[in-house]
Amino acid sequence: MTDRVLPDKLYESAKRVVDANRAANRRIALAESCTGGLVSAALTEIPGSSDIFETGFVTYSNDAKLDVLDVSLDLLETFGSVSIAVAWSMAQGVLEHSDADVAVAITGIAGPDGGTEKKPVGTVVFARAERGADPQNVVADARHFDNEGRGSIRLQAALCALELLMPGAEPFSSSDDE
Repeated sequence: MTDRVLPDKLYESAKRVVDANRAANRRIALAESCTGGLVSAALTEIPGSSDIFETGFVTYSNDAKLDVLDVSLDLLETFGSVSIAVAWSMAQGVLEHSDADVAVAITGIAGPDGGTEKKPVGTVVFARAERGADPQNVVADARHFDNEGRGSIRLQAALCALELLMPGAEPFSSSDDE
């Protein structure tokens, strides 16, 4: 009998992230919107993850993005919450409000409603910010996951976010939207 609640695929990915960041002596943090804490839950499913996991912010509403992560109202109004500009601002906000070395932000439309022609259900935007890196060098991209239901989109987004937390990972170098 296993003592965990998340799917094996998510658990194994989180374990790789914890082990790799422990070996690299890196602390990580998250800003989650559409995943609602799923990535943080996966990381904390790993015994000893407190060695590397600094904090996770679930900023589901725009007000939370504004109040907790200091995302500007102008960005939200101009680009919308599911945008590279907002994801990047979320990731930068995590670094400002934590002692983490690297932060990943996730914002998207998991459905079943809320999509538009330009941003359909399954659109998820990711950003990764590293302490000491040039904040003008935006590391962010949008992905479009197949709409196989809300749970599937959230799981795919969580797995992608975990990959971005791997030391040495090339962000957004492939487009394998599984």
